Amino acid sequence: MDSQPNRLTSERLDELMPLVYEQLRKLAARGLKRERPDHALQPTALVNEVYLKFRQQRRLDVHGRTHFLAVAAVAMRQILVDHARARMAAKRGGDAVRVTLDEATQLPSREAQDVLALDAALAKLAELDAQEAQIVELSFFGGLTQVEIATQLGVSERHVRGQWLHAQAWLRRELSD
Repeated sequence: MDSQPNRLTSERLDELMPLVYEQLRKLAARGLKRERPDHALQPTALVNEVYLKFRQQRRLDVHGRTHFLAVAAVAMRQILVDHARARMAAKRGGDAVRVTLDEATQLPSREAQDVLALDAALAKLAELDAQEAQIVELSFFGGLTQVEIATQLGVSERHVRGQWLHAQAWLRRELSD
């Protein structure tokens, strides 16, 4: 994909998916490693869910490969959160989907956090600093490097690193309450 904005039609999506499928599958596998071992979704199923979600979009503008992966990361997050909510509803709150935030962000604490708590914390962080929340989302759910995030957001890698460190500290404090 080039860096020019493109409307992602169904036909274009069908052409693009084989080109990025393995990378999406790796991102999905990495994201699902943070889930409980008996999670119902497998990496292939998560990528397929992303594909179906994109097929349902009336308009999806992409600005290159990194942007597409960032959009896919957001979609993966939404799918995992929806899956967690459905599971919580089915179990009436008894068996929340767990994700280890520390593994993803390399924080010193070993305490596990669930997807719904992380989603709520990210929503709260987005109200305070939308860019910091986006950096966490792209790194945590999308597996993008700081260089890729900087390119995607049009800021310096140093800026991303500073925002990432601040967001980690904020999330650690928020999720420990």
